[in-house]
Amino acid sequence: MLKFGSIAFLLFPLLAFANNGKLEGRVTDKASGDGLPSAVVRLAGTRYGTVTDQEGFYVLSGLPSGTYDVEVSLLGYRKVLITQVQIVSLRPTRIDVKLEASAIDLQGVEIIANRQFIQRDVPATAYAISSLKLDQLPVTSVKDVMALQPGVTIEGNVRGGKTQEVLYLIDGMPVQDLMKGGSSADIPKSAISEINIYTGGFDVEYGNALSGVVNIMTKSGDNERFTGLRIEKDDWFAGDWNRQISKRFESELFTRGAVIDDQLYYFTAHTLRLSDGEWWQDAQWFFPSPMNKDYMGIGKLDYMMGSNTRIAFHAIYNHSRWRDYEFTWRYNLSGLPEREKNTLRLGLTVTDSPLRNLSYNLQLTYSLLHSHIGPESAAGMTIDPYQYDIYLRYILKGTRNWWADSKQRIYTAKGIVTYELDKTHLFKLGGEVNQYDITSDLIKYEPRLTYFGKPIETEPPLNYSNQYSYLPMSGSVFLQDKIEFKRDGAVFHAGFRWDFHDPKAERPVVEFIPTRGNEFKQVVTATAKASVKQQWSLRTSFSVPTGPSSIFYINFGQFFQMPLFDYLYSGINPVTLRGLSKNVLTGNPDLQPERTNAWEIGFKQLLKNSYVLSLTYFKKVTSNQVDSKTLVPYDSKFAGDYGFASYVNNAQANSQGIEVVFTRETDEQFNSSLSYTYMVAKGISETADQSINYAQWGFAVAPVEHPLSWDQRHTVKIDASAKLPLGLTANGTAIISSPRPYTHYPTRDGFTPVDPTKEFVPNNVRMKSTIFSNFKISRVFTFEEYFTSKLTVYLDSRNFINYRNVKWYDSNGKIGGELGDPTAYYEPRRTRIGVLWEF
Repeated sequence: MLKFGSIAFLLFPLLAFANNGKLEGRVTDKASGDGLPSAVVRLAGTRYGTVTDQEGFYVLSGLPSGTYDVEVSLLGYRKVLITQVQIVSLRPTRIDVKLEASAIDLQGVEIIANRQFIQRDVPATAYAISSLKLDQLPVTSVKDVMALQPGVTIEGNVRGGKTQEVLYLIDGMPVQDLMKGGSSADIPKSAISEINIYTGGFDVEYGNALSGVVNIMTKSGDNERFTGLRIEKDDWFAGDWNRQISKRFESELFTRGAVIDDQLYYFTAHTLRLSDGEWWQDAQWFFPSPMNKDYMGIGKLDYMMGSNTRIAFHAIYNHSRWRDYEFTWRYNLSGLPEREKNTLRLGLTVTDSPLRNLSYNLQLTYSLLHSHIGPESAAGMTIDPYQYDIYLRYILKGTRNWWADSKQRIYTAKGIVTYELDKTHLFKLGGEVNQYDITSDLIKYEPRLTYFGKPIETEPPLNYSNQYSYLPMSGSVFLQDKIEFKRDGAVFHAGFRWDFHDPKAERPVVEFIPTRGNEFKQVVTATAKASVKQQWSLRTSFSVPTGPSSIFYINFGQFFQMPLFDYLYSGINPVTLRGLSKNVLTGNPDLQPERTNAWEIGFKQLLKNSYVLSLTYFKKVTSNQVDSKTLVPYDSKFAGDYGFASYVNNAQANSQGIEVVFTRETDEQFNSSLSYTYMVAKGISETADQSINYAQWGFAVAPVEHPLSWDQRHTVKIDASAKLPLGLTANGTAIISSPRPYTHYPTRDGFTPVDPTKEFVPNNVRMKSTIFSNFKISRVFTFEEYFTSKLTVYLDSRNFINYRNVKWYDSNGKIGGELGDPTAYYEPRRTRIGVLWEF
């Protein structure tokens, strides 16, 4: 296998990553319709500009996402200014301009850009949320924005997939937690220029994702100097009459401008977030306030070398420190360990368009994710059993036996070259290479529990401890061709992607020799080198107009995702194994990638008054999912037998559904979106450790498909914004979902089922429906008489109807179990009031 530097050297001449916007179109004579060569097209207030070719066509590539004014001029013609042109990275923006001949210098013409209601060249399901829309929405995080999109659950499951099957990017570069899954970093909301969310049919340039892609584009500076300060709290008027607070405080500072006008720009944003959490009434007796602390920020420098070359540097940081809350620990919360996460990312981007039909973009990043649980050092840590109350419900004394320290260092080079041939073919050739430096040190012992949650005090704890350090490597190359058929407006995409992953590990060959009863001795007899995994994937799509205001599209894709590093490396250290450490789960560096084949068929129709109707059918089949193969005996009806397991590829899942979306987004007074999703999500296993859990509980679950816990059959989502009297602006969202499944398997004593002969069937009963309703209202005050400044005051209410949304039931069908655990409900109403001063 080539070294990282060698591969990077070979790829750099042809690599880039297209995450910037593109403006294209044609400039013609208003009278004759002929193309006008040498017309100047530029973005007002920037150095971005170009001239039209002999037929009047122009292309501006590598544009940061945002809203611009476009100036078009030519000697002998009246200048035209097109305002409010939205540039997004999701798709090219097309602006065709007709110039009127004039023998004398007349005043220019100003035109408001028309919105492109249906994107013919995006034959997939994708959503672009602008910074303007983001400011209007009652949301805090990217996860909140995702939950508003059709086919996405509150937790972030996309079209029936697991939450860790989503790829998160900032400016096109991954921000993934490769050990636990999910996003590893966040940025201030004021730094977001646009969020692109792909829930189906994403192109070959996106890899290591099975269900969706979230690409967060950040803002850049310009010649206009601008600063903003925001403060938000939920306890401005706290008191005995208002206990629905989390003692939440958030402040945000951002500024942008130019160090050198038209050449060197800066942008920076920073957020401080403090809170005591939802359960501060219990926690206040154990910890000082604030109990949860978050700091995050971003800094960017953009250097313009001419009108088409940009060099950018950015730094992103996150720091989080918090404590978990568990109701069974409510009388001993100090026994739960403190948790901490720190993230740093440094990046360099070079964007250039050396030719009219050729552009490239190169990105290099270094990322560090450091996670820590417990005290600074594990020295002196003792494994002591917990002390319970007489009914084995609450933990009254003891400290959770959990200490962890992990670091993920990632060095990435990524890029793409885009070449347009004859205005018919748009080729993309690109790739990436990643070098990882992964270390993990975990000490974790958990008491053995019955399926019903009761501790088995007579049995020793289960050992989840591990320690590893590896230098794996991955990379990919992709090629895509986008073909536009000018005669009928059809668009065809075809692309191939090659991925490889080298775990760079040796798998110990372990024999488990029975000693007595259900006890085993682990013996390492040899080692076997894990093989390099590689795969090819095909993705194709086709869209065709079915009328002047409608399109039909279809796409198919093969998607792959490597298992999390914990699944590869946990417990395989030969030194650890020879030390007779009986780990419950053992990693497997020879795990294959998880695979998904996905189909999508859609139809979009522009109706009267700027309404758009979208109909989509999707189907996904996932195989090679990670599960655990266990050797626990099945002669116990609860977790009385000790066992061991290893991760394997043997689970599968499938989902399919229909999405109906009705939108209107061009009216200044009222915009709205209404969607309905019908979806079925079934699988064999929900989590990678499900098999060993069922086995130690004594349940021999047949490997047949059953509804997954996020199998949400019916979902209605509403998003509406309106301008009200007195200068008020309001936005309301609602998510109404049918019940999800849970497993009803009753018990009387918490140790044995009521009917031991009853077959154990996961997720055999449904919970209650849920309604999540959020509301935000704001008012802007301007002070232009004295200086350029504006003040925004807003009220943001989450779950404003205070609906009690159920999160989980126990096996007896009780919300919160026998203790009535309040964490079985989602958060109740929380209302925040904030002010934003921009100057």
